[in-house]
Amino acid sequence: MIDSHTHLFLCERPEDELVEAALAAGVDRMLNVGLGDGQNEIAIAAAERHEAVFAAVGRHPTEAGGFDEAEAERIAALAAHEKVRAIGETGIDYYRDLASPADQRRAFEAQVAIAREHGLPIVIHGRDKDGDTAAIDEIFAVLDAQAGGTPVILHCFSAPWRVADAAERGWYCSFAGHTTYPASGALREAAAQLPAELILVETDAPYLAPQTIRGKPNEPARVVDTARVVAEARGIPYAELEGIVEANARALFGW
Repeated sequence: MIDSHTHLFLCERPEDELVEAALAAGVDRMLNVGLGDGQNEIAIAAAERHEAVFAAVGRHPTEAGGFDEAEAERIAALAAHEKVRAIGETGIDYYRDLASPADQRRAFEAQVAIAREHGLPIVIHGRDKDGDTAAIDEIFAVLDAQAGGTPVILHCFSAPWRVADAAERGWYCSFAGHTTYPASGALREAAAQLPAELILVETDAPYLAPQTIRGKPNEPARVVDTARVVAEARGIPYAELEGIVEANARALFGW
């Protein structure tokens, strides 16, 4: 099994314990996603220490205030590291008013350009205020206009009404722990509808713990709990889903 999106540096347990527990649970590849500032370097350092860990580097939309050309150049330089396999997470977040729309858009577009230049997938974060779709709509518009053939990962997929649009574009959708919640029937239906070659699973640890440990800190080992629910939604054995997402992640991240 793989975890296509985690933040080891934010988890409660020490890094070595997290990786050991993941390996024991059968999770032998994980993408440690930077959020900006020094966390990108921290994500890379963990990847250097552990064969099973790879890194993504970028600037989270809620941290996009003051994003400038110098920051874009730093991300581009880090993207050349041998264990960096994606750019992001980046995108648009209108749920939390922590960075202006203009700063978010500038940071997002710059990171799309970096991903294109380096031939790396781009990891997308999108979040709207309840009942709104402005952020998701803007993300789709930017990617349509600027991503070209860059592989796109809709991390923590939460827009089931756009799953057909994502599939039409050949974008990957990565399902996190909230897919397992009783009220998330629409997400499970989206997971069932998505073409097999576009599906991924993740933890977004330490966030979004699956229903089995809801209310407790998440970690990469628990991606198997989400994967079991996704497999059930698709009507296939766990082992079959495991093979699918491992092949997808291998093709996407080259690990």
